[in-house]
Formats: sequence, structure tokens, C-alpha cells
Amino acid sequence: MRAYTPKDDVQKRAYYTDRYYVSPQVPKSPVESDEVFNADLEAIKAKFEVLDAYIQVEQMVVFIKPEDNYKVLELMRDELEYTQLSELSAIDFLAQRGGFEIFYQMLSMNKRKRIRVKMFIENGASVNSVEKLFRSADWSEREMFDMFGIEANGHPFMKRILMPYDWQGFPLLKTYPLQGDEFAAWYEVDKIFGKEARDVIGPELRDTAKVDRYDSERFARLGHEVPKGTKITGNEPKNEQNYQEDGGVFLIKKFDKKDSVVIDDPQR
Repeated sequence: MRAYTPKDDVQKRAYYTDRYYVSPQVPKSPVESDEVFNADLEAIKAKFEVLDAYIQVEQMVVFIKPEDNYKVLELMRDELEYTQLSELSAIDFLAQRGGFEIFYQMLSMNKRKRIRVKMFIENGASVNSVEKLFRSADWSEREMFDMFGIEANGHPFMKRILMPYDWQGFPLLKTYPLQGDEFAAWYEVDKIFGKEARDVIGPELRDTAKVDRYDSERFARLGHEVPKGTKITGNEPKNEQNYQEDGGVFLIKKFDKKDSVVIDDPQR
């Protein structure tokens, strides 16, 4: 069994320092430089307070107040022809600003323009769901809750979508460790075998950068698989793997691993 180091306080440690490289901002240009964006911005300003606006990478970025998100997106859909919400999510600025930046990526096929609507919320605050305006927001808002812990008020099913319903913590927070915390290390062991099996099975290995070929079940011994419980000597013959099941598939040529070629030239 692997030696285990407790991770009880791993999410409490400081995680943001100035030693990390911060990429420079892409140049911004005034909204007035684009006739279409300028007209769209004036239409938004006529009904809502705009905190900031500029053009960056050929799209307009508009900062609004959090309480206006539903009405602003409704205006953009019904009056400004931005009929597609292609993405929405959050960015963790807890260390620097004590909250999250929420963004909505809007697309107008008629105008061939994109607008990114942004707003800032304090830690622990919720947002208005826009699922009734755009069905694409359904899973995106659930994912935002699942990964960051940000709830969308008015959502028809505000539950986790990727992690189990009883999961603890939010994996896309910068405080969340890549190898998981104490809860993550024992989740499946406790769920499947019970806590009494911890000393027998050991914690889960969640370091994606490490493959232990002598893991307890020999899962990682690709090409050198042996039955469960077999003692590993290191002299096992290599098993060539086929990329297709026995018998093959109609009209599909069977492909063997030994016939594959590794391409060394990245420009090929």
C-alpha cells in the first residue's frame, strides 16, 4: 500500500503570490472605433448602468451590475439580435478581489459580432439564472455551481452536474489542490468498501502526472497485464495490443499496434 500523507489543511494554505507569471493584457480599443458595437453599447446604456466597455480581440466587453444580468441579456436577445449564448462561467479572483468575475459570451449571427458581458460578485453571492432566456445556460449554470459554488437563483435544477451530489469542495477554485484534498483521497474507498477498509486499500492516487505501474490492482501495466494477485517479477513478456475486438467490424481494416508509426516531425 502507498505511504499516505494527510491533506487536512491543503485548501487553507496561501495559494496566490506575485511569483506566478501574469500574462499581459491584450491591447484594448475604444468602442467608438466600431460603428456596430457603438450602437449596441448606446442601446444598453439607455436602460442600464455600464461600468466599463471596450473592444478587445475584435469583440466588445461590457461590464454591468450583477443584478442587471437577466434584463441586459434579454435586451441583447430581443432588440440587439444577439440570439446565442455560447458560453458562461466564472473566474476565481478570491485572493485579489474577494470574489468572482462572471462572464456571458454572446453571439449575433446576423451582425457577425460577439459581445462578452461581465460582472463581479462578492464571495458567497448568487446570480440570477438566465436559463429561461437561453436553454444553453442550463448545464453551464450547473457547472458553474459545481466547480465554483456559485448558485443561479431561479434555475430549475440547481444540482451538481460533473461531481457526485455529495461531493465536498469546488474543484475549479484556486485553493483546490490538483491531487485532491482529504475528502477526495478517500471518497471512492469509503463509498464502495466503507471506512473500515481504509487501512487495507489505502487512499486514491489522484496525481494525474504520476502513473504507478505497481499499483495495488496493476491497472497501469499496459502491455504487461497479468491476472489479479500475480506476483510481479519484471520479466513478463509484452502483450501486443490490437485496436479492434476479435472478429473486426464490417468494412473496417483491423489495425495492430505494431503497424503504427510515431511521427517525430511536428510540422508534418
